[in-house]
Amino acid sequence: MSTFRHYLHNHRFFLWASFLLPALLLAGIYLSIGIYPGSTRSILASDAFAQFSNFHASFQNMLLGKQSYFYTWNASLGLNYLSLVSYYLGGLFTPLVLFFPNHYMPDALYALTLIKIGTAGLSFWLFANHTFKLSRWNQLTLSSCYALMSFAIAHSEIIMWLDTFTFLPLIIWGIHRLIQQQRPGLLFTSYTLLFISNFYMGFMVALFSGLYYLVLLFSQWKEVKQSLLRYLFTAALAVGTAMITLLPTYLDLKTNGEELTKITSLKTEATGVFDFFIKNMVGVYDTTKYGSIPFIYIGLLPLTLFLFYFLVRTIPWQKKLGFALLAGLLITSFYFQPLNLLWQGMHAPNMFLFRYSFLLSFLVILLAGYGWEALTYKRIPIYLAGNLFLLICFTITYFTLNKHDYSYLHLHSFVLTLVFIGLYTICTVNLSFHLLSFKQFSLLLLLCSFVEVGLNTNGMIHGILDDWNYASRSLYTDPYPSIKALVDQTKETNQTFYRLENLDGVSPNDSINYGYSGVSLFSSIRNRHSSSYLNQLGFRSSGTNLNIRYNNNTLLMDAFTGMKYNIASTPISKYGFEQKATEGNYSLYENKHALSLGYLAPTDDQAVTTYDNDNLLNQTTLMNYLSGLNLDYYSLIPIRVINTTNTTIEPQGNQITYKEIASNLAKDVTWDVTVPANTQAYLSLYPTNYNDLQSSTVTIRVNGTERKTQMNINGQYYDLGYYPTETTITFAASFYGTDQVSFQTPKVVALDTLAYQQAVNAIQKQQVEMKTTNRGASTTITTTKEQSLITTIPYDKGWSATIDGEKAAISSFQDAFVKVTIPKGTHTVVFSYLPAGFLVGLSSSLISLTLFVSYQWINQKKKEKNTSILSSVLLT
Repeated sequence: MSTFRHYLHNHRFFLWASFLLPALLLAGIYLSIGIYPGSTRSILASDAFAQFSNFHASFQNMLLGKQSYFYTWNASLGLNYLSLVSYYLGGLFTPLVLFFPNHYMPDALYALTLIKIGTAGLSFWLFANHTFKLSRWNQLTLSSCYALMSFAIAHSEIIMWLDTFTFLPLIIWGIHRLIQQQRPGLLFTSYTLLFISNFYMGFMVALFSGLYYLVLLFSQWKEVKQSLLRYLFTAALAVGTAMITLLPTYLDLKTNGEELTKITSLKTEATGVFDFFIKNMVGVYDTTKYGSIPFIYIGLLPLTLFLFYFLVRTIPWQKKLGFALLAGLLITSFYFQPLNLLWQGMHAPNMFLFRYSFLLSFLVILLAGYGWEALTYKRIPIYLAGNLFLLICFTITYFTLNKHDYSYLHLHSFVLTLVFIGLYTICTVNLSFHLLSFKQFSLLLLLCSFVEVGLNTNGMIHGILDDWNYASRSLYTDPYPSIKALVDQTKETNQTFYRLENLDGVSPNDSINYGYSGVSLFSSIRNRHSSSYLNQLGFRSSGTNLNIRYNNNTLLMDAFTGMKYNIASTPISKYGFEQKATEGNYSLYENKHALSLGYLAPTDDQAVTTYDNDNLLNQTTLMNYLSGLNLDYYSLIPIRVINTTNTTIEPQGNQITYKEIASNLAKDVTWDVTVPANTQAYLSLYPTNYNDLQSSTVTIRVNGTERKTQMNINGQYYDLGYYPTETTITFAASFYGTDQVSFQTPKVVALDTLAYQQAVNAIQKQQVEMKTTNRGASTTITTTKEQSLITTIPYDKGWSATIDGEKAAISSFQDAFVKVTIPKGTHTVVFSYLPAGFLVGLSSSLISLTLFVSYQWINQKKKEKNTSILSSVLLT
């Protein structure tokens, strides 16, 4: 303990500096361009970031006992919360959000980002201080470069990844301590915390660190071979200890529809020969969407020293070869699709490509440290020759490339790159002529590199600003009090389960943030089976089901999913919905036809046929099955164009294309239609190709109200209102974002509310009211015959059921929802949820942790015994 205090006392300046320098630099750049809590912009870098903030906000409810650690009803009907935590909320710093009210979550994320970047710098300084024979100033230079590497800043929106940069240096340091001192504690702790923090990034780091150990084993066989079993044992126990989250998450991903990506090509898209030099220039940001190349910049000074490492003859060739092969493997992976997928768990990323590229950055700065150790007066000419080589490579790269294909590579990036390599060269030349002392040399390098990484960080932030935009803080904080008040009002008046959706929400994850059960969700952790079925019922959730949206669906689905409330900032006209309250700009509407969480239905559900690309028919079939009726609910009504603005209309068969006349202006089309009596009307806009829409938006104006949505996310149906009598209405659509949009000929879908009412009345006789808990539901049922209890609880193998205290078999309805067979009579049914594999994972964690603690205790006793024996011999 005294040794630790002594260390802190002697190094406190550098410990604080390694943390504060990168954090304050990043904060200063945010402030310089107006990205700061309380100003017009915030750290909510994109809509995706806003969604992640909601996950962090929900962590408060979990710790306060308002939400189970295992399950949440507040994510797309219901979701395995442990898996969600293991990806989004497992980080060491996540509990800090408890110091912020939910409506200040932008401020919490801002603070967490700065803290995580600062802690990464601190972590690397500690690693460097115990690894490299360099001055503490030089170690500070390296730690600042590490904390502000391009990958970390360009991906700072994905805040749960940032913890990785704290653990990575500690893991490598832990490997060194294990080899040199037979002390596995740091490695075990760092591995365990990383795996629990984020299993996804943990996989990449585990693979890299394992290869790193093999390089050491190859290059230092005599010194390292004795630690091989100890390393494997420590790594295995760390994985075993983290199984409390790893195993349930793995089983959840495996059983809920997640699939490995098929290899369809050998070469990755968009990558080119000069990528290494392009992305090592100062301030080069292409995109974090599709078509990007890897972010690998970690500073030009580390890059020059990285090259120098391989030029120094005194460094053993085995080490050079081993690390060259490891660097070569990482670089090759950028181009070779099978390896690219392997690093990412054989799962193609949804944007934010090459998610393992930070490992190359780390390897560069690691070898830079070893190279800097070898930089003596005699070897300065070798270092300068390396710098000249890099200057030539950067120059060839810039003047060889087709500027049209690399429009993001600007002249100022090239010039800055040459300038800073020149500055490092000049500083080194002055050192060689003894015009600078080593301390002066170190301070000058720190200053130059700090300015350089600052300029690069500024380029990354501006790149995000152009690529994603930083959403206004007020968009998050201003609506919060009104929405929260309306949601709380529904909780006060309802004792049984219900669902709610905000038509004008802040993000698709509002249900998590405000604590209500909804349909919408954006998450990498999701139940793909239930989302796929909901997609077939009209809720937009295509592809890998990362998104599912409630907007633009029908009354039938409101009833089926138990959607009892809508919140909206503009008036809505929906049959059966009645305005109940208003707070600020938002109003609460109650649906008197919302059904319950469960239904009694015939045991043979094979009659419910699901049809591809016909969600209206799927809705009809489902509602008729549940009601026992045979009704037609929908009809299609042709519409007539009465006016256009900045639009040419090109019909072709059953498709129509709307093209803009003047660029970058909205395409406006106005129609009219006669809606029959007792009709809920919807405009059907079914795109010819959803991908062609990109991020196009449509604003629907009808009856004095308007609502704007993103078409490729929200789906096909746009509510035009309820009409109890025959009415001729005029409505308009304003398309913006692409020069043209194509649809199947737009029509109005007319929902017969009389048929709808009849079906709802029939189903209400069969509905089952259920009382829910944090991770369960229960009910008492009386039935005159054997029937199925079908719920709208997403099916998951973690669910179990008992009937009158006896275990009952659970099956799935349409591979999407929990179903159980109920015998004739009166029975009490109880559903409970525990993630599949949790008990096994918990047992593994306890056993592994016990084994490691025992292992450490035995080793400590051996050391004490050996020390005692040695002391006795010396005294004798």
